[in-house]
Amino acid sequence: MKKLKTHIYKVDEQTADEVWQAAGDILRKGGLVAFPTETVYGLGANALDEKASAKIYAAKGRPSDNPLIVHIADAHMMDTLARDIPDAAWKLADRFWPGPLTMILKKKAIVPDGTTGGLDTVAIRMPSHPAALKLIQVSGVCIAAPSANTSGRPSPTRAEHVMEDMDGKIDMILDGGEVGIGIESTIVDLTGDVPMILRPGYITKEMLSQAIGAVDTDPAILDENKDENFRPKAPGMKYKHYAPKGDLTLVEGPERKVVEKIRKLTADRLADGCRVGIIATQETQKDYDQGLVISIGSRHDEGEIIHNLYHILREMDRLQVDVIYSESFSEGARGQAIMNRLLKAAGHQVIYV
Repeated sequence: MKKLKTHIYKVDEQTADEVWQAAGDILRKGGLVAFPTETVYGLGANALDEKASAKIYAAKGRPSDNPLIVHIADAHMMDTLARDIPDAAWKLADRFWPGPLTMILKKKAIVPDGTTGGLDTVAIRMPSHPAALKLIQVSGVCIAAPSANTSGRPSPTRAEHVMEDMDGKIDMILDGGEVGIGIESTIVDLTGDVPMILRPGYITKEMLSQAIGAVDTDPAILDENKDENFRPKAPGMKYKHYAPKGDLTLVEGPERKVVEKIRKLTADRLADGCRVGIIATQETQKDYDQGLVISIGSRHDEGEIIHNLYHILREMDRLQVDVIYSESFSEGARGQAIMNRLLKAAGHQVIYV
């Protein structure tokens, strides 16, 4: 890939029109712009330009059968991209858009196969971050945008994370500061008889059910690697994601037993000469007297844990640890979303105590 000069600009309410116009021009001409959303930073291209979408896959090193999410600035843009739109989609849009919800619908021919990973469906969402909405509006295009990181790495929640992975590979980064939520959107497939969650996120199954009734969850979300013959419904679910460079293992069970196990594992690996990182909570951080310990937040605040997750995984890289042990977070309304990311980051390496 030809090395580019990646320009980075701060964006807020005072940002000059010239910056927005430059970003819009890049997208209209088939280039790549990274931008903040309320979930993570996205790597954007014109969703209806197949060559532009191909540049996203190349920059990320992303498998070409892993579809891109198309970002829109008005719910009625669904009509341009999708056909046979069910009533449930309009109900969800009315309830959760703009916001961290992606809906999978049957695509129209205008959406190229290169954007949808060859599928006859399209993933659509309307972000709530003002910079994302303005970029879509100024550019005049629907923006295909996966997370702005090298494929398999922790998703970026700050512009500096994007720069680490994408410098020289893309045209521009819009720096809107740290994102609000910190994990990707919930994905719900509306093409079947019963809506199905393909990726858990900040919007929970209970919230979706309150809006549209019965909702299923794809069994591959947490158990995809336990049966090698099981095919996940979404292609992206079969790939390793969010992984730090150190070897991550989760330890699950009662809190005191988990702490004891991680202390023992840490002592053993330190004795082997390894550099060990520990992802603890505010409540347990003081219980670890060895290793490089980072608190992910309080167990009583799931939003804080979600917000800190990817930054901590990248911080472990900065600390150059060889091995990482993390407590588990299965409980709570958004425990499934947290564990989905951690399990993928760990390659499903879990010790049960």
